[in-house]
Amino acid sequence: MKILIDADACPRAALQYCLESGKKHNIPVWTVASFNHNILSDHHITVGSASQEADIKVINLTEAGDIIITQDWGLASMVLAKLAYCLNPTGTEYSPEKMDFLLEEREIKAKFRRGGGRTKGPSKRTQADDSRFAAGLERIISSSKIKEE
Repeated sequence: MKILIDADACPRAALQYCLESGKKHNIPVWTVASFNHNILSDHHITVGSASQEADIKVINLTEAGDIIITQDWGLASMVLAKLAYCLNPTGTEYSPEKMDFLLEEREIKAKFRRGGGRTKGPSKRTQADDSRFAAGLERIISSSKIKEE
């Protein structure tokens, strides 16, 4: 098991918690980001700045049982298909049952934007987001350790 972080858009608090949690549970933490980002990690992979380059690298590194941290619904869908766990930096765990709805919503919003519309961006990160993320990551680590036994 490893924790893989799509670090291009991962909030610092979530990234820091992953690094700390990885050390605490003896789980390697890998970060993947374009060369435009300065990420301090023992296992960091730098990719180019082309569209989806970090996502493709994360998909290629993902194995069953890994924990993936991403905000990207498309990436989440693909890593779930590889039987990995997937967690949003706000603490929401992605599930296969909800992916069709999320991907359909993503397409509707993209079509709206292509037509000149504007959609609301994410709200400012809160302490509650940090707490929810920490609890979600700990829950996944605990449940995966139980499955290993």
